[in-house]
Amino acid sequence: MENHNNVTEFVFKGLWGNKQIALLFFFLFLLCYLAVLVGNVIILLTITCSHLIEQPMYYFLCHLSVMDLCYTSTVVPRLIRDLAAARKHISYNHCMTQLFTAHLLAGVEIFILVSMALDRYVAIVKPLHYMAIMSRKRCNLLIVMAWGVGFWHSVALLLMVLRLPFCGPNLINHYICDVKPLLQLVCQDIHVVSILVIANSGMVVVAIFLVLVASYILILYNLRTRSAAGRRKALSTCSSHVMVVILFFVPCIYTYVLPAGSENKDKEISVFYTVIAPMLNPLIYTLRNVEMKVAMRKVWSRMSHSEFK
Repeated sequence: MENHNNVTEFVFKGLWGNKQIALLFFFLFLLCYLAVLVGNVIILLTITCSHLIEQPMYYFLCHLSVMDLCYTSTVVPRLIRDLAAARKHISYNHCMTQLFTAHLLAGVEIFILVSMALDRYVAIVKPLHYMAIMSRKRCNLLIVMAWGVGFWHSVALLLMVLRLPFCGPNLINHYICDVKPLLQLVCQDIHVVSILVIANSGMVVVAIFLVLVASYILILYNLRTRSAAGRRKALSTCSSHVMVVILFFVPCIYTYVLPAGSENKDKEISVFYTVIAPMLNPLIYTLRNVEMKVAMRKVWSRMSHSEFK
């Protein structure tokens, strides 16, 4: 990546200035990252080694777990390392790579969540046509579209940042290379760029969140005609998805809708979608899902039997 300015590296301010608190959170985030790895690997093994992989909802959940693993791996290992480091620095090229990768993977994750909402909508509103509408070919198309949209979103953001001049201060008031903290270091008027960033990230996240809310209002409306047992089953799968959507989207909306400014609590809020949401997703989808729990028991008993043979 060509760098047309005076800055060759950036220094992260990090989450906390206090060394004792930083070391405490070093161990806490290390445990969180291990929980993300273990939880999502368990989901992947359970689904791919059972009949659940044939169902569109679990097929999408597999892809969501892969995104959670990849997304946290672009952010959390460096955050953990920096919490124990005396100097939290990153080169210009690595900073731009992290910016691009994090936005690509987050963009893909957002559209996988949309695909999962579409799956639940079709299953409840058009149950007779479910298998025809949510065929494996269409599911694959939705995944390809998610990658396509995520790629164009992150490319547009990266090209915007690469053109900005950084000519002096290189202290990023964050723990990751994100577009808003970088804008505060630009040595030109950022009014137009801030509007473009809000349009590219903030408004898109708000629009998608409203579409998801509308889809769940329609689902609730259509559940009126179902039996009590049918309503319970539908609501148990939908409620898991709603919890994941809220955990991911609400902090994202706060972060990307507000204009760049040092008074914002962006870095504290971003912990929710970089660490906490990916850690809780496996728990939400397994503890609240009977099918997943049954499949997990079968897969693990099969694996333990094969070990003893």
